[in-house]
Amino acid sequence: MTALKFIKSSFILASLLVILQVFFLNESYAEKINVFRVSDRKAVTFEKMVDEIKKSNLLFVGESHNIAAHHKLQLDVIKRLNELKVPLAVGFEMFTAESQATLNRWTSGTISTDDFIKIYYKNWNFPWPLYKDILLYVRDNKIPSIGLNLLPEITRKVARGGFSSLTKEELKKLPPETGCVVSERYIYFIRRAYSMHGHEGTQFIYFCEAQLLWDQVMARNLLEFHKNNPEKVIVVLTGNGHAWKGGIPEQVRKLSEKTSLIVLLPEVIGNIDADTVTIEDADYILLQ
Repeated sequence: MTALKFIKSSFILASLLVILQVFFLNESYAEKINVFRVSDRKAVTFEKMVDEIKKSNLLFVGESHNIAAHHKLQLDVIKRLNELKVPLAVGFEMFTAESQATLNRWTSGTISTDDFIKIYYKNWNFPWPLYKDILLYVRDNKIPSIGLNLLPEITRKVARGGFSSLTKEELKKLPPETGCVVSERYIYFIRRAYSMHGHEGTQFIYFCEAQLLWDQVMARNLLEFHKNNPEKVIVVLTGNGHAWKGGIPEQVRKLSEKTSLIVLLPEVIGNIDADTVTIEDADYILLQ
C-alpha cells in the first residue's frame, strides 16, 4: 500500500469512527448500559434501577465533565423519570445560585438560546455541546432548575489561602452557618475521590477546605429548594467527586437525616468500578 493510499484509508476509518460515535450517542445511552447495584452487588436493568430510585428526595447522578456519554446517561435518567410523571427538578453544579434568575428565565422560555449560552459560559468552562441536550430538555419540558454552586472566585481564594482568608463581605455571600472544618475522614475521602495520593502540607489542606466549602454550599442550596418544594424529586448533576457519598450527600445527611438520597456514578476504570466501590461510596454504578 502506498503512503497516499494509507493516509486515505486512515482518514476514512477515522471518519467512520466519528460517525459511529455520534450515532451511538444519539441513541438512548441507557439501553446500552449495565447497572451494578452496590447493595447486593448484582446486575440490574436500567428500568429496574429507575423504579428503585424514583421516590428518593435527591438523586445524585455523577459525571466526568468532559465525557459526553456521562451527560447522555444523565439525560436518560431525567427523561425516564419525566416519562413516568415523577415531579422533577434538576440541580446544576454548572450554575451558581446567583444565576438562579437566569435559569428561571430559561426554563420559562423567556430568554433566547444565544443569550443563555453567554450566561452559561460565565458560569462554566466546559463546552456548551456537552450540556446542550440536558438544558434544552429541561427548558422544553419546563422542569425547574437550580443553580447550586457558589462564586468561583471564592473557592479559588480558599484553595489558595484557606477558608480563613475570606473577608466578611465574602462570607455574607455564603449560606448561613457555613463552616469549613476539615476532618481526617474528609481528607481520606478527598484523597480517594480525586486520586490525590501522597499530597501533603498546607496547600492540600486548603484544597480540601475549598472542596468542603463547595459541598456544603451545594448541600444547603439543595435543602433550601427541597424545603420549599417537598413534592419534587431533585436530580443533581455534578462531578463524581461531589456526587460521591462522601461529598455533597454527606453534607446533606449532616444537615437533614430525614432527606432520602441515592448516588449513581458512572464507571471510571481504576477509580469507580464494581471491584472497589462499596455502599459507603455509591448505590449504583453504570458499567461501560
